[in-house]
Amino acid sequence: MAGWIALGLLIVVLTYGMLLYNGLVTLKHNVARAWANIDVLLKQRHDELPKLVEVCKQYQQFEQATLERVIAARAGVATARAAQDIPALGTAEGALRAGLGQLFAVAEAYPELRTSEHFKQLQQRISGLENTIADRRELYNETVNLNNVRVEQFPDALIARLFNFELKPLLEFAASEKSDVDMGQLFKG
Repeated sequence: MAGWIALGLLIVVLTYGMLLYNGLVTLKHNVARAWANIDVLLKQRHDELPKLVEVCKQYQQFEQATLERVIAARAGVATARAAQDIPALGTAEGALRAGLGQLFAVAEAYPELRTSEHFKQLQQRISGLENTIADRRELYNETVNLNNVRVEQFPDALIARLFNFELKPLLEFAASEKSDVDMGQLFKG
């Protein structure tokens, strides 16, 4: 009789351990999927930015420094994205968003550019991508948070350590990215 009870307890413990393991595997893959969704959108935006810069370059007096900031920030995002360096991506994203804000603000001084159908389409496409990226970042951080809580809480932490499940970094942004936009500063050349 004692043998059957011990066998029953062993089966319960093993089943519970399998459920914990499977839950952690699911979370790990959810984090990877959330990152892949962001990566696709970043690639799409990465492909659109040179087109926007080229349209702006057609206007001879358009501020070269603004275009150079956008190009440099784009390169920073691409490097961080390729390395899957989440903290560096957060910093690079802040610089790119600031550069795009400056570019769109400077474009206000060029009526011909603002009325260019190609510029308007690119501006709308990039703005739409920015909104979608923001939504995906929120989903990514939520998924990472769920993963990190499970990896650290007991009894999941026992299984996580045994099978090398890791904490994942949140996609965080610089304080300047979170603060209110200074519209006067954006319109300064």
